[in-house]
Amino acid sequence: MTSGPPADLTPQHSSPNWSMTTKVIVVVFFILAGLWLIGRFQTLIAMLVIAAILGYLLEPIIDFIGKRTGLRRGIVIAIVYITLAVLIVGGFFALGFASYQQVANLITLTPDLIQNIGVYFSSIVTRTEPLRLGPFEVDPSIIPWDQLTQQLLNLIEPILSQSTNIVSRFATSTLRTVFNILFIFIISIYLAVDIPNLSGYVKSFAQQPGYRDDAERLIPELSRVWKAYLRGQIILGIIIFLVVWVGLSILGVQNSLALGLLAGLLEFVPTIGPVFSTIVALLVAFFQPSNYLGLESWQYALLVLGLMIAIQQLENNLLVPRIVGGALDLHPVLVIVGVFMGAALAGILGAILAAPLVASLKVLGQYTWRKLFDLPPFPEELPPDDPPPAVTADLAPIDAAK
Repeated sequence: MTSGPPADLTPQHSSPNWSMTTKVIVVVFFILAGLWLIGRFQTLIAMLVIAAILGYLLEPIIDFIGKRTGLRRGIVIAIVYITLAVLIVGGFFALGFASYQQVANLITLTPDLIQNIGVYFSSIVTRTEPLRLGPFEVDPSIIPWDQLTQQLLNLIEPILSQSTNIVSRFATSTLRTVFNILFIFIISIYLAVDIPNLSGYVKSFAQQPGYRDDAERLIPELSRVWKAYLRGQIILGIIIFLVVWVGLSILGVQNSLALGLLAGLLEFVPTIGPVFSTIVALLVAFFQPSNYLGLESWQYALLVLGLMIAIQQLENNLLVPRIVGGALDLHPVLVIVGVFMGAALAGILGAILAAPLVASLKVLGQYTWRKLFDLPPFPEELPPDDPPPAVTADLAPIDAAK
């Protein structure tokens, strides 16, 4: 009996297919519309991103409590979010006013610190003899320290103004701040309800063009990057905040609580963040009018520098390998470039999310590159080697004889 040709499994429909030109126009239109929406509703999108991150971070806790207690997921979500709200309110009343004052003082003090740096170096170079390097002579007094100081102030002015706006809005616009927090919580709760189904949504969407297997590989890989980074950086940020706060308080550094908060928050900016927080602590200590240890300014600054370096070494050699591991697997140069690009495009939130975004683009870029050249999309998937026919023929009689 002769079998007929295989049946066409393609779904039949009466709607005409789009031409390639129409597809390109539609894709370009949606890309441009998406970019316009991002620029137009940047604040709203930032809150949506924060809500998504919050729901993603709380998912393991919700899942753990649900499995241990057997409660319905909705009840567990309510318990977790109410507990988080109580912790936030309690933390605000415990540290909020003191931290607000110190953060505001630190922001106000930053321009004066930069001006003092320029004045300090200018006073040194005017008393310094020209440096001779073989046939060359370098005169430090000709360096325009005033211009360099002004350029540095112009460089950090946008960051300071954005930080000042955030602090002032938080202090003066209480009603709006509460509304924004409630909005983030509500959106995050809705997302937390649907997180277990999110992977299925993506896989079913990828099933249409036949990429379900690829989606099942890419989703866990991207999830691993974001999970390790976000949860790891939160744990590191809390630890660094406490250690820096306590350490600088013991040394008697002014605004130690604000410096600890700064160090903890800058943990979300890999490579650059810890360096920046160390420089700020060093400058605050150097230009502090006095200290209870009776040390000179440079000696006191060196002591603070030693503390910050010790904390960073403890973090890099002990905490990071155990908490974050090699989730990002990025060269430091890529991280630095990504942080600057993220800050230029989306401000503070862009700088914070730059590292996992670059790591995600790396995963997707490797996949795309291999697909373009008709290679296995995942490097460990190599085509199996067929055994030589002669070997197979020789082994068959032996197996039969056994």
